[in-house]
Parts: sequence; C-alpha cells; structure tokens
Amino acid sequence: MIITETIEQTREIVAQARREGKKIGCVPTMGALHEGHVALIRRCCGECDFSVVTIFVNPTQFGPAEDLECYPRTFESDCEACRKEGVDLIFAPSVTQMYPQQNLTWVNVDKLGEHLCGASRPMFFRGVCTVVAKLFNIVGPEVAYFGQKDAQQLAIIKRMVADLNIPVEIRPCPTVREADGLAMSSRNRYLNPEQRRQALCLFEALNRGVQLVISGQRDSAAIIAAMQEVIKRWPLARIDYISIVDSELLQPVAHLDRPCLIALAVHIGSARLIDNILVDPPGGKK
Repeated sequence: MIITETIEQTREIVAQARREGKKIGCVPTMGALHEGHVALIRRCCGECDFSVVTIFVNPTQFGPAEDLECYPRTFESDCEACRKEGVDLIFAPSVTQMYPQQNLTWVNVDKLGEHLCGASRPMFFRGVCTVVAKLFNIVGPEVAYFGQKDAQQLAIIKRMVADLNIPVEIRPCPTVREADGLAMSSRNRYLNPEQRRQALCLFEALNRGVQLVISGQRDSAAIIAAMQEVIKRWPLARIDYISIVDSELLQPVAHLDRPCLIALAVHIGSARLIDNILVDPPGGKK
C-alpha cells in the first residue's frame, strides 16, 4: 500500500495504474474510519483494480462553532484498516496542499441543500462539493463510493457529478449499523456510555416513522409529531430537525405519495448525529 501526501505524486501513481488498464475506484473520507467506511472500502477493493482512499479533514465544510479542531484523527489505525482490506493507495494531503491559497472558487448545488442539514449548516455542502470535486480531479476515479447514512450528501454529489459531466459513477452503499441499530459514525466517539445509550432514540424514532407508513399513515406532520414524541422521552436528546422529503430533490412533502426520505438530526451531548431511512409507500408514484 502506498501513502501519498501531494497531488503531483498521487496523479502520477494513479496515471500509471490507468495506463496498465486498471479500473480506478475511490472512497473519499475524513478518516476516523469505522465499519461503515470499511464496508465502502471493501466494496471498492472488490469491484475495482486499483483502490484509492482519501483521508482529509476538510476545513471548508465546518462552521465557525463546529468541531474541526476536535474532530477525531486516527491516521495510524486508519492506515492499518486500509491495509487489511487491500487498498492500493491512501491520499492524505495537508490543508495547504488542498488549499494553497485563499479559495475563490466554490461548487454549489442549488435546491438540494436548502433543507435537512443544509438548513442548520448553510456552508456545509459548499465545502463538501468543492473538496469532492477537487478529489475527483486529482484521483480521476471511474467509480466512487458513498454511504446512504449521509443521504443528502449522496444526493448532492450525484447531482453535482451529473450537472458538471464529471466522468465518475457514484455507487451508494447501505448504512452500516451497530447491533442495536445505531448508525456507524465517526462522531459516535464523542459519546459517553449514557449518551451512547440515549443515541438509540434516532433509530427508534425512524422505526416509529416506518411503522406508521406501513400502517397507512401518509400525513408527514403526523409522522413527524410521532417521531418527536419518541425522542422527547430521552432527556439528553435535542432535536435539530426531523423531516420527510422526496428522494430526488430533497424537498419537503406534506403527503407521502412517492418514494421519500425520512431524515433526522439530533444532538446528544457534543455530538450531532444524523440518520435516515428510505420509504416507498404502497400505491405511491414511482
């Protein structure tokens, strides 16, 4: 496994692999790898001839009061996890390598970032899209892998790639959960044992929403209210949002008559946790 820190060396190594006819796959990450990341990496290594994992804590997607400085950085164990899965190259640039001067060029995807996480983190997706576009330009993968847990990010990246004609296929991968249902996240490391127990409210609330849809409830406000009641029973939980949006443009829907995303963000202690589930109401529009 090769570890690079510069754009030039990364491009040279990937270009050689491409000349050899190898299919290039990429898993962009911010490090602090967990089993959710490992699932993406494993799929990339299984489907591509040359696998690249990027590890970069991107400062432009953090707001002024967010957790950039304390975001977990576990580079040595991340490298070991990649080595075990057979990764060919880790690209781990510095901030100055990725942003050598004041950035004046940004990638924005309109509309899809207006709601959900975009409402409370208004600059987040601009930073995500810009850094992912830069990584795609550096690595030039044919396939890139993203998790469904970050459903809004996934939808926005897919739209960015389509709108800008970036020649990469985005492959979604299912959310990986702990045995008790908690979605894997690097920010789970922030939780103490009691906070970890109460973090199960996200999965419990999502399950409540799904049960209501299965039972025939189609009114979004009623489903959201029931989910809010679930979370309010957990004293350490503070709701950022609970929302039901269409699965394509991520716009709020009042009535579930098509495939929809039920999504939520909840603060538990210092951790802001997100989760979601896709639902397709029987008899709805396709």
